[in-house]
Amino acid sequence: MKRIHIAGLVLLFSCSGGSTEYKSKVQEPEFLHRTLKQITDVIVHDIFSPPVASRIYAYSTVAAYEVAIHQDSSYVSLAGQLNGLTETPRPEQGLEYCFPISAMQAMFKVGRTLVFSEDKMDAYYAGLMKEIDAMDVPDDVLKRSVEYGNKVADHIIAWSSGDNYKQTRSFPKYSISNDPSTWKPTPPAYMDAVEPHWNKIRPFAIDSAAQFVPQPPTPFSTIKGSDFYKDAYAVYEAGKNLTAEQREIAFFWDCNPFMMNVKGHVMFATKKISPGGHWINITATACRQADADIVRSAEAYVRVSLSLVDGFISCWDEKYRSLLIRPETYINQYIDENWVPVLQTPPFPEYTSGHSVISAAAAAALTGVFGESFAFTDSTEIEFGLGIRSFTSFNQAADEAAVSRFYGGIHYIPACEIGKQEGAALGEFIRKKIRTHE
Repeated sequence: MKRIHIAGLVLLFSCSGGSTEYKSKVQEPEFLHRTLKQITDVIVHDIFSPPVASRIYAYSTVAAYEVAIHQDSSYVSLAGQLNGLTETPRPEQGLEYCFPISAMQAMFKVGRTLVFSEDKMDAYYAGLMKEIDAMDVPDDVLKRSVEYGNKVADHIIAWSSGDNYKQTRSFPKYSISNDPSTWKPTPPAYMDAVEPHWNKIRPFAIDSAAQFVPQPPTPFSTIKGSDFYKDAYAVYEAGKNLTAEQREIAFFWDCNPFMMNVKGHVMFATKKISPGGHWINITATACRQADADIVRSAEAYVRVSLSLVDGFISCWDEKYRSLLIRPETYINQYIDENWVPVLQTPPFPEYTSGHSVISAAAAAALTGVFGESFAFTDSTEIEFGLGIRSFTSFNQAADEAAVSRFYGGIHYIPACEIGKQEGAALGEFIRKKIRTHE
C-alpha cells in the first residue's frame, strides 16, 4: 500500500506491497498470532481467572487493531465506539511505517503490562525481534514502527486504568450466607468465590453489566418432585451414565485454569487454558484456515475479545445476583452424599453458565467475520493432553461447550440453555453495534 502526496494531502507509506523483500515477509499475520498465543501461555502460567483473562485479551487486541487498521483504509477505529476510548495516536504523515510490526508491538506491550510474568514476555520478545532484525527492515522504519506501537499501547493502558479494575482488588470478599439456596465453597480446595465484584468493571461495548439480565433461575427447593430437585437429579443421573463421547466433551471444554488434584495427603494444581483462551485459539485457527491477513485477523481477535469480556461482565453480574448453589453441594446434601462431578466445580455461583454465555457470544462474533457455515477442527486442547474435535460451525461448537458443563456435573440444564440465550443476545448486540468497516 504505497501512498503519496496528492493536492497538499500527505498520506502514509506502509511496508505492505513494494519489491523490497522485507515488506512481504513482515506481512505474515503469524507475528500477531504468535504474540497473542504467548500472552495466552503467560495467562495460563500466571493463573488468571477467566474474567481477568478476558480483560487482558480485550485491551491487547484493541491495541493491535487500532494500529493494524492504518494498513487498510476500509477499516475504522473503535474510538468513540467503546466505552471511554478516545482517539488513539495516529502515525506521522509522510513517513514510512511497518504497521504489522507496530500492531505486534502494541499488543505485546499491553499484554506485558497486564500479566505478572514479564520475564517470560521479554524472552519471547527478544526472540521475535531477532527474527524481524533478520528481515533487514531499515533501521529508521523499524524504530519508528516500534515507537508508534508503544504510543498506541500507552494510550490503551491509560484507558484501561479507568475501568475500576484496580479498585475492585480491594473490595470485600464474598460472604457465605446461611441461606441453603446460595453458593458455598466446594471441594477439594474450598476456594473463595472468584471476582464477586466483576460487574463493577466498566463494560467495553455493552451499556451496562445488567443490560442482558437473564430470566431468574428455577426456584430453589429441596422437595422431591419440585422443578429444582428435578434439575439437580438430572445432573446426578447424567454424571452416572455418561457415554464415552459425553465424557470426552466434558473434559475437552473443561478449561479450568486452576484444577486442584488430590493424591492421598498431597494436593497440587494443574494449570489449563481459560474458556476465553480456548475461543481465542479457535479464532487463530479460523484466521489461518481463512488465510486472513493481519488486518482481518486483528478484527477477528478484537471482535471475539470484546464479546468475551462483556460476556463475563454480564454473566458475573447474574452469578452474584442469584448466588445459586452448585449441583455438587445440593446433590451431596439432598440426594447422594458420595456423589462427585466429573469435572471439578469452579469457585463461583452456578447461574448462568459462564462457558455457555461467552461461547455463544464468541460464536456470534466469529460468525460475523467468517460466516455461518465455517467448518473447522479444534486442536486447542492437544497441548493439555486432550484430543481434537471438529465442528460444522461456530454455533455448533458453542452448543457443545454449553452442554459440556451439564455433562461435567457443574451446571444444571437451565444455566446452560439460558446462558446460551444471554450470550447470543449479547454477542449479536456487539456484532451490530461495533463497526469495523466503512
